[in-house]
Amino acid sequence: MEFEFGGRVVEWRGPAPYYFVPVPEEESEEIRAVAAMASYGWGVIPVEATVGGVVFETSLFPKDGGYLLPLKSAVRKPQGLVAGDEVRVEMRVRLQ
Repeated sequence: MEFEFGGRVVEWRGPAPYYFVPVPEEESEEIRAVAAMASYGWGVIPVEATVGGVVFETSLFPKDGGYLLPLKSAVRKPQGLVAGDEVRVEMRVRLQ
């Protein structure tokens, strides 16, 4: 299951700042359809993603009926990405 979409980087300020790209509604609906096969617990979905040519593995976080793609510092910092930046995402759901 592969997707390509654009989104705006958002910041969540908890004990440490975290950065995410929200997965659009249409793609989130498709992911929800296979969530039981893909999730390894807590509703998180393992994915391989590419942002700005950087390939990385992470897990989508469920949020308000959709999903958030975490942006690791190793992906964000070399590209100078900050909250509010628009990015293009290529993403593949890794089914268990």
